[in-house]
Amino acid sequence: MEFRHLGRSGLMVSEISYGNWITHGSQVEEDAARACVHAALDEGVTTFDTADVYAGTRAEEVLGRALEGVRRESLEIFTKVYWPTGTGPNDRGLSRKHIMESVNGSLRRLRTDYVDLYQAHRFDVETPLEETLRAFDDLVRQGKVLYVGVSEWTADQIARALKIADEMGFDRLVSNQPQYSMLWRVIEAEVVPLCEKEGLSQIVWSPIAQGVLTGKYLPGRPAPAGSRATDPTGSGFIGRMLDDELLRRVQELKPIAADLGLTMAQLAVAWVLRNPNVSSAIVGATRPEQVRDNVKASGVRLDDETMRRIDEVLGDVVERDPAKTVSPAKRP
Repeated sequence: MEFRHLGRSGLMVSEISYGNWITHGSQVEEDAARACVHAALDEGVTTFDTADVYAGTRAEEVLGRALEGVRRESLEIFTKVYWPTGTGPNDRGLSRKHIMESVNGSLRRLRTDYVDLYQAHRFDVETPLEETLRAFDDLVRQGKVLYVGVSEWTADQIARALKIADEMGFDRLVSNQPQYSMLWRVIEAEVVPLCEKEGLSQIVWSPIAQGVLTGKYLPGRPAPAGSRATDPTGSGFIGRMLDDELLRRVQELKPIAADLGLTMAQLAVAWVLRNPNVSSAIVGATRPEQVRDNVKASGVRLDDETMRRIDEVLGDVVERDPAKTVSPAKRP
């Protein structure tokens, strides 16, 4: 396993992070989840990403139990706040009230005294940005949070936050967590250039495009039983990629992976790690062998010719429009 700095901070993270978005607490049983976590640890993964909203807070609980007994100083545990975790009007968003209550809930579920990175899961248009950033800064001062970041924010939103932090003397953001893959490159136009200039890095989710880039989804064929496309908790994200022409192009990547001695998944993860602004690629798994396969992408460096071949195959099925974002216009 290789490691990279998170932004301009001194924190090192593993190139491959383990994430439990729709697996722990919902898609797989706890024994399988624990096996996946320990497979990641065995392979040198030290960075684990979750969120309070995943599986209705259960994902944090499962991860906390799975990591129990592991030396805390050897781990980087990331979680997030924003989405509803209750039915009340203050059980959501980035208000000071919700942030303070949510971090305490996350720490309790994760069985830890602090999280290494606390992330604003989306931008909250209904809360003053100064309020959110002051709450984050207070958590850093309290020692409950070591670093702060965001997830799926636009370049303009990140720039505004950095300006306020500089003016008010708050700890600066160190990272953004966007969707990024060969097929989804919307951060390249605006977010990455801003982050490179300002010292933030990307912790990317869905580098394998929800499994599409493994090649297991075939054009004109139904999705394999038990795959993410058949799971209602994750099918909404993958549905837009199940286009026959896109799937046909993905199949044409197989010879490129084979020439390099890589699996399709390893090629996809290595592709995002070639971007110098990416600190870590988040992978999920339902079986330990998936973890062991994906982590082999760490240390793989794709050359210019390989990148050219990939672009030639994918052509116009790649999404590059920075206006395309999963961020909501307002709180749910």
